[in-house]
Amino acid sequence: MNLPAWVWLATIGGFAIVLALDFYLVARNPREPSFRECVAWVSFYVALAIAFGCGLLFVSGAQHGGEFFAGWITEYSLSVDNLFVFILIMSRFRVPRQYRQKVLLIGIVLALLMRGAFIAAGAEAVARFDWLFYVFGAFLVYTAWKLIGHEEDEAEFSENAALRAVRRVLPTTDTYYGARLTVHLGRRMVTPMLIVMVAIGTTDLLFALDSIPAIFGLTKEPYLVFTANAFALMGLRQLFFLIGGLLDRLVYLSKGLSVVLAFIGVKLILEAMHHDGVSWAPEIPILVSLGVILGTLAVTTVLSLMKSARDAKAAGEPLEEDSASSDPVRSDSER
Repeated sequence: MNLPAWVWLATIGGFAIVLALDFYLVARNPREPSFRECVAWVSFYVALAIAFGCGLLFVSGAQHGGEFFAGWITEYSLSVDNLFVFILIMSRFRVPRQYRQKVLLIGIVLALLMRGAFIAAGAEAVARFDWLFYVFGAFLVYTAWKLIGHEEDEAEFSENAALRAVRRVLPTTDTYYGARLTVHLGRRMVTPMLIVMVAIGTTDLLFALDSIPAIFGLTKEPYLVFTANAFALMGLRQLFFLIGGLLDRLVYLSKGLSVVLAFIGVKLILEAMHHDGVSWAPEIPILVSLGVILGTLAVTTVLSLMKSARDAKAAGEPLEEDSASSDPVRSDSER
């Protein structure tokens, strides 16, 4: 896809307009969104991504359209898994309920900006060094192997290097001052609001270490890589509140994602071998990749909900819970 500069500018401008509208609505009325509001926004972002993908199918053909849908579904699934850590971050910093939307939105914008730089660097590296596909493939297989033994309920949030650097360099208050990022108390200080935004943004960048190679295993087009990541991140705020209570029931999510990552890793290695002249190494069609990804995630979701239902029935506990009215990020002291 040799796209002119105006296509990139128009696409980025469209994302900026939608995010600016989202931010305006959040800033005007800071609160925890209702279930109906979350459903409406998530549906809007999903419909927007589907419309974009259908437009690609019409304009660029089935290959590029299929690559976008495969990449978007993979990135969106990995983003859902990331919500577990976002919940831990919110609990760790005890973010006031009415400001969680703003924290998530700005953190996601920071993540999108950093991912854009990461994608640009990755696209340039891939174009220059074909052997990176072997590295990406091996890394994804290794990540999948680690995910197989990963237990979500044992996860703990630990501050990364960027967050520790911010804490060392900038004086930080002990309490929140509304939604303010800085406050003047004899000297200018930052509030925990800024710290938690940095935590979410930089933590998401760490997740990109497996999600970006994964999508490069599905498409080599930087434009598709960027748009798939952008659409996956844009609806993440509302998804956090919508399925916060459901996340505990997706007990096999990491297992399903490990299968997806392992498949993409093997696909990358086989395609690299094919381009290097290995006759028996096939190129896997994008429709096959899309089918494997959708099938794996569907089976994982169904099996997870079935197991949760059996466990709840055995324990005599109610399964259904209003995820919008419940607080998925309460601290231990609030429970």
